[in-house]
Amino acid sequence: MKIAIHGRKIEKESSQYVQQLLTCVRNKGSEIVVSASFNERLKEVGLGLDGSAIFDSKAGLDEVDFVLSVGGDGTLLETVSYVGKLELPIVAINTGRLGFLATISKETIPQAIEALYDNEFSFEYRTLVKVHSDSDIFNGKNFGLNDFTILKKDTSSMITVHAYIDGEYLNSYWADGLIVATPTGSTGYSLSCGGPVVLPQSNNFIITPVSPHNLTVRPMVVSDNSVISFEIEGRSKNFLVSLDTRSYTVDASVQMAVSKEDFRAKLVKLDGYNFLDTLRMKLNWGYDARN
Repeated sequence: MKIAIHGRKIEKESSQYVQQLLTCVRNKGSEIVVSASFNERLKEVGLGLDGSAIFDSKAGLDEVDFVLSVGGDGTLLETVSYVGKLELPIVAINTGRLGFLATISKETIPQAIEALYDNEFSFEYRTLVKVHSDSDIFNGKNFGLNDFTILKKDTSSMITVHAYIDGEYLNSYWADGLIVATPTGSTGYSLSCGGPVVLPQSNNFIITPVSPHNLTVRPMVVSDNSVISFEIEGRSKNFLVSLDTRSYTVDASVQMAVSKEDFRAKLVKLDGYNFLDTLRMKLNWGYDARN
């Protein structure tokens, strides 16, 4: 078996778990390759691999069986951008903080690796959002797992985002910005802006305004078969657009739209995992400090 591993940073308190992970995989006789950026972090703690075991965004994932994401939710989003249309199965191990998407805790790494090799898992396919634009804003990686966001930049003034669904005018959002989230991203930025929690297989997009001027403008759930397009206005001619963890500045002349990507993210779900359990635990539903 060939295992690829990606991470963003290694905190002092989590280095022992990273070493444990490498040991567990090696003890199974598997070949390991790591991302070039993660290998630099591994070198800092004396765990770096030689050059033949490195992959990057362009090559090195040939014949890989699983990709391990080691970090938090942001690391998983980066891992999805590495994998792209290859649709390799991704195992998300949480060495970060909240870990809403990365649900395997660092304390259970040995058990998780055993479950992986014992086929005690299933696959969960997650919809990706795709950005269409008349210029290559995201350097060829125009897809994301969580959300696409348009935000104001370099000014305290609001922007106006004119939104259309399948060419039909929806609304002009006077706001700090606008989010189009997938069901996976419904528990991210969209949630903090008042958007609903949507179950992963709901086949929807959520359109959520960021601090809208008109308080009657509410988040909206639409079919993920829709094409959502935008026109942007504001006192500043530059705006910030982001796709998961990647952000870039664009001007108002750029034409943009979003739709569902043709491929999906393939996440590994270990036996016993339940999304509703994660909701209750991570969002503290039902928690009462008096108890």
